[in-house]
Amino acid sequence: MTKYESSVKKIFAPVGSVYAKLSDLTNLSSIQERLSDPSFTEAIRQQVGDKANDDQLARLREIVSKMQFDRDSAMVDAGPVGNVSLRIVEREDPKLVKFVTENSPVAATLWIQLLPANDTQCAMKVTLGADLNFFLKQMLKGKLQDGVERFADMLAMLPY
Repeated sequence: MTKYESSVKKIFAPVGSVYAKLSDLTNLSSIQERLSDPSFTEAIRQQVGDKANDDQLARLREIVSKMQFDRDSAMVDAGPVGNVSLRIVEREDPKLVKFVTENSPVAATLWIQLLPANDTQCAMKVTLGADLNFFLKQMLKGKLQDGVERFADMLAMLPY
């Protein structure tokens, strides 16, 4: 299994609040509603700079609008491969939420690790482990590393 790790992100919220939000995926469904808000879309555009144009943001809205959430999983329609899910398989309050992919062409595990910094802040790191053959590993290495870093950035920006 190849691992990709984000840098450590500072979150300006208590570790318990962050853990509570990330360990129950129904809390993330609010993102679906906010994507129709132009100010939220503009904030995303400012965050990623020239890496997101109007077509990409429209595609993001389309994908997220089709996502389904319950307490333990998030499912998205991945086109030709069908519905792909991330399911929580381990919770360690307040420091770890571990996910695995289901119905995915690539077996993967995602860890969100949290560590309290003080009463009002915590640190977070995201790790992705994926079973990739040599060819895919070489082809996707940079994109997966960048994706893990962006995912961690996004999680760090959520309101807790």
